[in-house]
Amino acid sequence: MSGGTRLENANPVIFQRSGERLLTASDEDEEVHDPIDDREIFDILLSINDPEHPLSLEELNVVEQVRVKVNDEENSVGVEFTPTIPHCSMATLIGLSIKVKLLRSLPDRFKIDVHITPGTHASEEAVNKQLADKERVAAALENSSLLEVVNQCLSTRSI
Repeated sequence: MSGGTRLENANPVIFQRSGERLLTASDEDEEVHDPIDDREIFDILLSINDPEHPLSLEELNVVEQVRVKVNDEENSVGVEFTPTIPHCSMATLIGLSIKVKLLRSLPDRFKIDVHITPGTHASEEAVNKQLADKERVAAALENSSLLEVVNQCLSTRSI
């Protein structure tokens, strides 16, 4: 998706995809209160496409279930993501894609915190500040070119 530009990480390590989550009868029963959990959030995120490679964020180990924290009672979701290289220029775009996917998928009651795994990116503080700023996120999504790239990351691709 990089449009002919040189890839920052031309040969990323590819990780095995997790299997489908097995649903129980109570998961499918609309009468049973089913709190949102870490795995459900991870399931939402695992199909997000990397902006540079024809791979998912799960396949690049950018998102992992162990880095997802949900507190359904307090209406909060926290996601740490790990860029594949410390100077990844796509880190903000990846974080924005994660945030948009969650905003589109979860009820409005949830506060969503998306940030870089501590110590894994050279500009971690700046990227986290951008992702935490509601006005900056809203402004980014008003940019039609940027929104198009985010939507490409969120589009379903054939596997």
